[in-house]
Amino acid sequence: MKIAFIGGGNMATALIAGLAKVGGTQVHVVDPNPEALARLAAQYGATTAGGIDGAVADVDVIVLAVKPQQMREVAGTLAPHLTGGPLVLSIAAGIRGTDLSRWLGGYGAIVRAMPNTPALIKQGITGLVALAGVSEAQRKAADEVLRAVGQTVWLIDEALIDPVTAVSGSGPAYVFYFLEAMVAAAQEMGLSAEQGRELALATFSGATQLAAQSDESLDVLRQRVTSKGGTTHAAITSMEAAGVKEAIVAAMKAAAARGRELGDELGKD
Repeated sequence: MKIAFIGGGNMATALIAGLAKVGGTQVHVVDPNPEALARLAAQYGATTAGGIDGAVADVDVIVLAVKPQQMREVAGTLAPHLTGGPLVLSIAAGIRGTDLSRWLGGYGAIVRAMPNTPALIKQGITGLVALAGVSEAQRKAADEVLRAVGQTVWLIDEALIDPVTAVSGSGPAYVFYFLEAMVAAAQEMGLSAEQGRELALATFSGATQLAAQSDESLDVLRQRVTSKGGTTHAAITSMEAAGVKEAIVAAMKAAAARGRELGDELGKD
């Protein structure tokens, strides 16, 4: 499979690294940063260019890994090079498939994807949705690209990409935020920052793995640790009194709403 990446930032690098481990792909990267291009060429054998060139016309998949605000301009430059009928795989937040298709001159072979930063260590998860012009072979190609860095979840409605962004796309930041609070509390109670970090990270990782490997619901797993009148019960009671769960739900809804707003703002004529 021949793949062109428009943009050579962190997420593109993670995908390229994952694909390199799987093997069987030829990668071309377009980015204005010569240092990024030199690094990707040296580490992964990618061919490179400082701008969209003729090499893009001879690929199976084009991954759009640029900032949402750059997408319209990039699409306009890319449109004349789609003569070979490649799959266009967008990993930009907020950019709707219909708008991207319009900027590409009505091109329809588009998959929208929302990966997350654990892709950098091959532990990501990506929500994907295919537009009507995507063939089954192209759908499999998109899945292959994203599975190189983690799990994939296919959606039947593009409107669900914004909730995916709120849950998993932005989700790592919520985890880091909670871990920051755990470490801060540990320090306030007399532990060192290093001890707090070690305890918090191991606890979060262990609890996540336990949940992943258990057939029991999250609610049941929580109750098993929460003996009435005990220390955990005191903590959960305090969180509930402070409205922590409600605040988290509200925050995630705010993230989804911002995704929709980005689509409205960036998709305007």
